[in-house]
Amino acid sequence: MNCEFKLAFQKTIPILAGFAFLGMAYGLYMNQLGFNFLYPTLMAMTIFGGSVEFVVGNALLKAFNPWGVLLLTAIINSRHLFYGISMLERYKNTGWRKVYLLFGMVDESFSINYATKLPEDVDRKKFYFYVTLLDHFYWVMGTMAGALLGSLITFQIKGIDFVMVALFIVLFMDQYVNEEKHFNSLTGIVLALASLFIFGLEYFLPISMLLMVGVLYIRYRKEQQL
Repeated sequence: MNCEFKLAFQKTIPILAGFAFLGMAYGLYMNQLGFNFLYPTLMAMTIFGGSVEFVVGNALLKAFNPWGVLLLTAIINSRHLFYGISMLERYKNTGWRKVYLLFGMVDESFSINYATKLPEDVDRKKFYFYVTLLDHFYWVMGTMAGALLGSLITFQIKGIDFVMVALFIVLFMDQYVNEEKHFNSLTGIVLALASLFIFGLEYFLPISMLLMVGVLYIRYRKEQQL
């Protein structure tokens, strides 16, 4: 086992714990909607976007509207545009791995690949690939386990679709607690709430993201001038 895989596994152990639970919750949720284990498992393999998969699962029960689902997916995952910009240099010259790295750039994989400072003897291309592959594997296995477990449960589980909201709240609180200054977090809260109030639930996410980038860029430029 090479050092890149070992390091990637060490870094993704917290993701393993989180995805095992979240994936099982998603599998259970899809089973509660009436789908057998193949549907959530294949969706986990091909979509690999937790919050979107919850939305798509519910959309499958409604009237056929692919353009509406496409637009909703683009809005929900609009933050990935900024992830991509941040990873331009890191994913440069990664060869055949680049397509999979782009496909698997979920919040957790992005955070690890962006923030980890690699030793000189570690091949960054292999490390990025293994982090993405392991996170994907955790999600698919957790989802399949939850879906199979759901087939054994004969009663309805209330509120299981709230699990993704709970995850993002925990991630935000952890980020807030570890910040020396809370300008970024408070800016995000204020702009998100203002955008939600002004533009509504359907459009507030991409608009608030753009506003956050603008505000943080202006602040960065001012700090550079000091």
